[in-house]
Amino acid sequence: MNKLIALDSELGKKIGFTSDRFAEGSYLWLVNGYVYISFIVSKEEGKGYLSELFDAILANGWGVKVPTPFPKMELICLKKGFRKTTEFFEKVGENATVY
Repeated sequence: MNKLIALDSELGKKIGFTSDRFAEGSYLWLVNGYVYISFIVSKEEGKGYLSELFDAILANGWGVKVPTPFPKMELICLKKGFRKTTEFFEKVGENATVY
């Protein structure tokens, strides 16, 4: 399964990925049992929205993957206990760091 999770979509609402918490243009992908955090901007940093999103994704039985995170996101991933790996992305034809 390869599905876009848009803000305020049915699936987005189920996991708390809503426009009152995250900025327009943010999006996620559900791919083979993992939710990829492709691009996300919290409207209010420090409120725990991202942590709650991670928790909701995991509670639904999916894994979380964050490809090529910016330094701030990398720190968040490390604090949540994510491991750094490398994954090959066919679409771009190269390896990327993934948490």
